Amino acid sequence: LVISDQKYVCRGSIRLVGSGGDCAGRLEVFHSGSWGTVCDDSWDIKDAHVVCRQLQCGVALSNQQVPAWFGPGSGPIWLDEVECEGNETSLWSCSSPGWGKHDCNHKEDVGVVCSDHVPLRLSGGEGRCSGRLEVYHNAVWGSVCDDQWDISDAQVVCRQLGCGAALRADGNSVFGAGEGVVWLNRVECRGNEIHLWDCPLSLKNHTDCSHKEHARLTCADSVNVRLVDGHSRCAGTVEVHHRGQWGTVCDEEWDLADAAVVCRELDCGEPVDALGDAHFGPGSGPIWMTFVLCTGSESTLKNCGSFGWGKNNCDHSKDAGVICSGKVFYIFFIHIYIRFLCFHTDF
Repeated sequence: LVISDQKYVCRGSIRLVGSGGDCAGRLEVFHSGSWGTVCDDSWDIKDAHVVCRQLQCGVALSNQQVPAWFGPGSGPIWLDEVECEGNETSLWSCSSPGWGKHDCNHKEDVGVVCSDHVPLRLSGGEGRCSGRLEVYHNAVWGSVCDDQWDISDAQVVCRQLGCGAALRADGNSVFGAGEGVVWLNRVECRGNEIHLWDCPLSLKNHTDCSHKEHARLTCADSVNVRLVDGHSRCAGTVEVHHRGQWGTVCDEEWDLADAAVVCRELDCGEPVDALGDAHFGPGSGPIWMTFVLCTGSESTLKNCGSFGWGKNNCDHSKDAGVICSGKVFYIFFIHIYIRFLCFHTDF
């Protein structure tokens, strides 16, 4: 492998630290044999773009407006008042007063987040796209308090994680309580921000927020089961997502215990009926599961025993279906409303 001297110097002379990855963190530069920081005076998104380009980390997602977001550094403060046009190939092509000339302290150290790094994660869910929100700050993973937390905030997080649209922004006990530091509170996103750091928020150790109040969310790409062709999301043919493709479930041994797991996973209440023989019409694609054996207490259908993925002797005429109480209650209230209207019309 041949690496040019220029490329080696560029990648070795600046770095981002304090985020757990190479593409986000406090900016440090190497000069006169030691690493030092950069002051945030006059620092803007154009300067950050140059850093991300030099590190081959994509583009800058934002200019960190919170001073020392990734923690204060140590050693010399090498640069201040950096002014880049944004199209430079390295930070050294940008203007500044000179090495070591500044009027700053380490509480003003610059931080950068590039597009190739996401210092967020969702914990306690079935996959990476649902769970309790955690953020990485000051070299520690911590939680987010749910004060003022809503679907607009969740939309930004789901987009930043590449998890599709936000489905829910409320709590779910199965995600569990967090522990340790609560880094963020009072997050107020409009919903169209590129990532969470663009939203107004309060950053500190929030000791007034309990671990039962942590922000939780569910994104679209976390959904592994759905009901289709039933004129409601709470009734229809059962489909599961596996290996990037939606497929059906054979009705062999399909019963109310299995249906209960589907209804719970979809937040659709209690099972009303477990149906077979393609009650809602035959599906398409692979038949992923057969001889499903749930106890009824599992959190997801994928946690239930079965004959094995794609192993079956069924066809789509035996696709399993479910009706959950969410569907029934909806019809019940519509029925009562219609009777009410009819009664008053007759009167």
